[in-house]
Amino acid sequence: MLSIDDFDKVDMRVGTIIDVGVNKRARRPAYKIKIDVGEDIGIKTSSAQITDLYSMEELLGKQVIVVTNFEPMRIADVKSEVRILGADTKDGCVILNPERKVENGSKIF
Repeated sequence: MLSIDDFDKVDMRVGTIIDVGVNKRARRPAYKIKIDVGEDIGIKTSSAQITDLYSMEELLGKQVIVVTNFEPMRIADVKSEVRILGADTKDGCVILNPERKVENGSKIF
C-alpha cells in the first residue's frame, strides 16, 4: 500500500499545452506535446497516446495535470520529460484537467 509520504513525493502540477505535433516514429499513434509548467519548472516535452479523442488543434491552450518528477524517457524520437495524467476509457485516454483555469505550475495535492 502507498503511504501518504510516498504520495507526497509525486510532484503533480498544472501546465498549459503550447505546441502539438505528431510523434512520427512512435509505434502507436502519439503526439509530441510541449507544456508550459510555469516559471519554476519551465517548458517540458511529453509524448502522449491521446490521438483517438483529441485533435492537435483542440489540445492547444488546454490545461493539463502532469507529473514532473519521473525520470525522462525516450519514446521514439521524443524525450518525454513529464507525464500527462488521464483516465483510461473504452474510447481512449481522457485527459485530466482543472475545473477552472489556474496558474501554470500550480501544485496538485
